[in-house]
Amino acid sequence: MTTVEGTCDPAFSGVRDVFERNFAEGRELGAAVAVYAGGRKVVDLWGGVADRRTGRAWEAGTPCFAFSCTKALTATAALLLAERGAYDVDGPVTDWWPEYGARGKEGTTAAHLLSHQAGLPAFARSVSAEEAADAPARAAELAGQEPEWTPGEGHGYHALTYGWLAGEIVRRLSPGNRTVGEFVRDEFAGDRDLWIGSPDDVIERAAKLTARRPTASSDAPAGGGTTPGAPSGDDNILSRLANAYTDPGSGFNRAINNPHPGKGGYNNPVVLRAGWPAAGMLTTAPALAGFYRDLVAERILRPETLHEAIKPRVSGPDRTMLVDSAFGLGYMRPAMTFFVPAAGRESAFGHTGAGGSIGLGDIEADLAVAYLPNLMGDQLSGDLRAYGVLEAAYGALTP
Repeated sequence: MTTVEGTCDPAFSGVRDVFERNFAEGRELGAAVAVYAGGRKVVDLWGGVADRRTGRAWEAGTPCFAFSCTKALTATAALLLAERGAYDVDGPVTDWWPEYGARGKEGTTAAHLLSHQAGLPAFARSVSAEEAADAPARAAELAGQEPEWTPGEGHGYHALTYGWLAGEIVRRLSPGNRTVGEFVRDEFAGDRDLWIGSPDDVIERAAKLTARRPTASSDAPAGGGTTPGAPSGDDNILSRLANAYTDPGSGFNRAINNPHPGKGGYNNPVVLRAGWPAAGMLTTAPALAGFYRDLVAERILRPETLHEAIKPRVSGPDRTMLVDSAFGLGYMRPAMTFFVPAAGRESAFGHTGAGGSIGLGDIEADLAVAYLPNLMGDQLSGDLRAYGVLEAAYGALTP
């Protein structure tokens, strides 16, 4: 029986109940969850095993790979530069990246890069983990590539290329031409446990990701039916997504598996040291939730910048993921790819990560949540472990 450790305000005991139940039902190996409400940390829980191979326990400061939760920090870095006047979000990319106008991309704006409208969801060739560590070279490669659709005319999830596109805003326009990881640490992460490009000592104590085989019962909604947020009348939508995931020729497969992380997958130190700006962050649940707390409290971006950034720029059918998605300027908005309880569907923003991780902020509810597991879930468009945590957190806010 896994013992869950940490602290939980009695008002948020439902979050602890969900978290403990996930372990009791065998849906977790190791995990952590943190919640801030009204700017106050009300949940900080962890439990289980950080490394299945050695049996090492998950501890209070155990970092975990957060996959695409990274994108929210990359977007925030880019938005902070726009706020300071370094570039115009709705202006052409060629104003500050002249080479980007090649092969029909001259009309691309920075907003297109930030909202998955650039038409470059995947590299045209196979890229190794070692090559992916060279951010300027990968950005240059994308600048010379032909888009798969006219930029701005539709959107499709740029699972990995997002980092070298939006990240180039930071690299080119930040004083000192800093990497995303350097800029984030200098400007708003401080000494918080947020690493986009991790030192070896952090990699050594990080949780190790473990994949699990899909089963008929895993993460199915209680009582059958469709996943929360799924459109009615399309019972095959998750199976279509699963087929796209395994089809080497599908846009989804090409987007999420290239660059390939190499031996060890996303436990590979080559990837963790490089800090891919779309999916390369090691963090703890309190640190990620604290990032969203600071966003909600207007400590990182001005209110007008954040409000403009979380307005949906695109919504509807996603050319890459084959389900409906919604994005502001880098932040996900509630949709099939970002399941949020009814109480947050108008105001929540944030980002999910492959395998089940999530970071969420809600200005109206004054809420920030982060959940990080190392047993990767098999729900490709969302994870009901995270949904249960969110549901309990929002439920605790209701008198």
